[in-house]
Amino acid sequence: MKIARAILDGSAQFMAGRDGKNWAPLSRLGLQYSDTDEVIRNIESVTTRLDAATDLIPIAPEALMSPVVRPGKILAVGLNYIRHAEETGAVAPDRPLIFAKYTNSLHSPYGDVVIGAPITEQADYEVELAVIIGREAKAVAEHEVDDYIFGYAVANDVSARDWQRSDGQFSRSKSADTFCPIGPWITVAGDITSSSDLKLTSSVNGEPRQTGSTREMVFGVASLISYLSTTITLVPGDVILTGTPPGVGLGFTPPRFLEPGDVVECSVEGLGVIRNRFVASPSAP
Repeated sequence: MKIARAILDGSAQFMAGRDGKNWAPLSRLGLQYSDTDEVIRNIESVTTRLDAATDLIPIAPEALMSPVVRPGKILAVGLNYIRHAEETGAVAPDRPLIFAKYTNSLHSPYGDVVIGAPITEQADYEVELAVIIGREAKAVAEHEVDDYIFGYAVANDVSARDWQRSDGQFSRSKSADTFCPIGPWITVAGDITSSSDLKLTSSVNGEPRQTGSTREMVFGVASLISYLSTTITLVPGDVILTGTPPGVGLGFTPPRFLEPGDVVECSVEGLGVIRNRFVASPSAP
């Protein structure tokens, strides 16, 4: 099952579907939820009513909105693929490198991402597997982690490399408005055989840039959730971005940062595709 969101009947609504094309708006199933964590907590009702629904409606992917609404937190992992660490001149860490990506950065899977002065002159892309938490998790053992995952999505961890370098840390450089396109929907975990061997790709203006697999992660999904839950209580709706494979703009010589007009496409095997045009800030000089 997939959980998506779009404007229907004049308002943003959650929807449930099976094929990514035809959807049952939850409001028409007698369910009214405003935040992702509410959908998660009531997923049994959603499943039951979707199974009985007969009037599914088609929705174009471009009309979809972020399926993640008001998460408690977005946690991200840096340098979690060895070859990505190498291309940036770093070494893979001996424990997960965690940073926050603030919730204001959440953006729709096909929306325009705003860059350029005064936001950033060195915008970069990072395709990532996003994990959405389904149950409160505290001190969870690795072998128990599957019970705490609600689902998965595709994310682009957009980065301002100039801020990242000047600040000496990641959070501000990763958290500008529109810097976390995610979607195109949440695929419920039971529909994915395993998250440990999924292909990730990205392209810029149709040119392939990143290709990798989650099997190349330094720290896999189970390890990350167990590690995080040791000190941070994870709650339904929280998002974890799990790192990016090599091929980012910073890794080229010279670097190939994004310009207004560029279109970035990110995909994760079995989870869909997100596509975002990068546009100049309206406050650019």
